[in-house]
Amino acid sequence: MKSVIRVRIGSHDAHYAGELVDGAKLLQLFGDVATELCIRADGDEGLFRAYDSVEFLKPVRAGDFIEAEGRIVGWGNTSLKMEFEARKVIAPAHGHSASAADLLAPPEVVCRARGTCVVPRESRRQPLAGGRPQPCILTAAIVGAETTRAQNPHLPLTAEELGADAARCVKAGATVIHLHARDEQGNASQDTERFRSAIRAIRKATRELGGVIIQTSTGGAVGMSVAERAGPLGCTGEDAPDMATLNVGTINFGDDVFMNKAADTVEMAQRIARHGAAPEVEVYDAGHLDIAAKLLKDKLLHAPLHLQFVLGVQGALSASERNLQFLVDRIPELGVECTWGVAGIGRHQMTMADLAITWGGNARVGLEDNIYLDKGVLAEGSAPLVARAAELCKQRGRKVATVAEARALFKLA
Repeated sequence: MKSVIRVRIGSHDAHYAGELVDGAKLLQLFGDVATELCIRADGDEGLFRAYDSVEFLKPVRAGDFIEAEGRIVGWGNTSLKMEFEARKVIAPAHGHSASAADLLAPPEVVCRARGTCVVPRESRRQPLAGGRPQPCILTAAIVGAETTRAQNPHLPLTAEELGADAARCVKAGATVIHLHARDEQGNASQDTERFRSAIRAIRKATRELGGVIIQTSTGGAVGMSVAERAGPLGCTGEDAPDMATLNVGTINFGDDVFMNKAADTVEMAQRIARHGAAPEVEVYDAGHLDIAAKLLKDKLLHAPLHLQFVLGVQGALSASERNLQFLVDRIPELGVECTWGVAGIGRHQMTMADLAITWGGNARVGLEDNIYLDKGVLAEGSAPLVARAAELCKQRGRKVATVAEARALFKLA
């Protein structure tokens, strides 16, 4: 959650020679931003308790335009941890006419700060929009279609191995298992019976742990037909997956092309609807949100909608804070109730997970997207990655969702 204000610094704000402005002016702007964030979160102006750090980086003078931005980066029972940044976006152009000014590209960062606000429990109420985030749903993508045992020997391949790894992930905090299947040679397979065996093994291994939501991939691997990719949807009855992925657009995928023609997307959406699984819309690029909007308009998708932003695939949208912010900001355009999550690829996995956790979204981690726990240190299965994401939730003040909470948020049966 963020707030941004922009103001022109007037001559009355100048406090020192050379029309230099007192740093207290920037702290006043941060205070206004913090007040808005408290209102968005708890419906109350709250109280600024303390600054943890303040850095004045560049001078501010009369005539400068300052953009002050604040974000909530930690959620306590009554406290809200915030980070602030003030940027100079316009400055007077000296040596020209008295009214000359320059747009600064990029803007100059003039101040950064961290602080804590408190909204007393008795003052908290449900705000009109935004508000405190729901529990965070952690998804474990435990095998994928591309990762090999040569890359990470801890990759689970057989049904029994998938069940055991899923159980470890549930113990670490995962409430969703994103599932692919492999054949005897370890190659990607969308065979119905292989998925049926894996689903049964996962449900058996996690039953005493409270169960888990199973989400099967209908993306399969590059080059598969729609009919082949739909293999997991042949699992019905007690073996039926709870969710299924829906890929909505074609992208470059490394050296390959992941083909999703418009007609193929429509057919897959219809197959998922007939099966009864809840679709998760995979968003690899900005235009995929426009495709999702059309699918909603054509009644091929329905609310509530779950979006998965997959960032960092070579050939698609890169994994950056700016790109994620752009996608999240566009969600209201869909006009329906949405949940969203992020899957960061490779070294971006935990960075993107942390942003999603901080901003109120959900996070996907696991060996499908990233084989390392730390630089040069292979993850021993997906559970350590889930545990790392759960620790990030704790640090940011986000509760990790239970299976029951995740089902309620996804509106699953």
